[in-house]
Amino acid sequence: MDAESTNTLPTKEELQSELVPLPEPPEPPEPPNEPAYEEIVGLALRHAKGRRGGDLVSVLLVGSGARRAVTAHSDIDLVVLVKGQADGHEIIRVADRMADIRYWGHKDVEDELAYSPRLPSLLRKARILHDHDAIGAKLIERASHRFRQGPPPVNMNEQIRLKAECFHWLGKAQDFADKPATAQYLLMIFFEDFVTAFFRLRGLWLTAPVDVPRFISSRDGVLGDLADHFLVAPTLPERLNCGRDMANLLFKDVPNPARID
Repeated sequence: MDAESTNTLPTKEELQSELVPLPEPPEPPEPPNEPAYEEIVGLALRHAKGRRGGDLVSVLLVGSGARRAVTAHSDIDLVVLVKGQADGHEIIRVADRMADIRYWGHKDVEDELAYSPRLPSLLRKARILHDHDAIGAKLIERASHRFRQGPPPVNMNEQIRLKAECFHWLGKAQDFADKPATAQYLLMIFFEDFVTAFFRLRGLWLTAPVDVPRFISSRDGVLGDLADHFLVAPTLPERLNCGRDMANLLFKDVPNPARID
């Protein structure tokens, strides 16, 4: 390298002067008082034990509490496994938080793991609060194994049903365009069905609701942008058009229901 080319190279100071300063990261929200949260979990556990003490098998903490993603408004999600059959659900208030408690027969949960689109992802990260004969621990292990196998496949009939339901709610929202409040409500039902269809058609496990927009964007940038725009669209016509674009893109390879006329 000759002297002339060496002199044309920028100096360290010149390079640094071209750098654009990085913005300061936003201040993270104050984390909730974890000891207080744990105390509330203990009170909810004591309530569940009192309700089903005789046939209680295991109590599992699921949701944000199990994922260590607790926020100021997180509730307490408990899965209470019992002997025999049970299909109960109650919501109670513990201090300043809600506790959502579901009672299930542990044999029924084991059977549902084989085909449920939600249970494996819900239970695989569960935190054991109470366990008898390691039944809850074994169930979590089965859920983790089932999760690694992937969700149950979706056949063509189900694909067509998912498409029909999404376009049904879109059409109903269009029918009530002169009643914006009703139309907006129907569009949120459409969005819930759209999210379910996205995960089913792509062969993905359902995620926590707070993670849905980010997860869709990470798997499909175009659909993710449309979904983000749908959620913040300022007018009803804009949201209707956005929803139609979302559905057309998601179901572009799914046929319409058969006609018999």
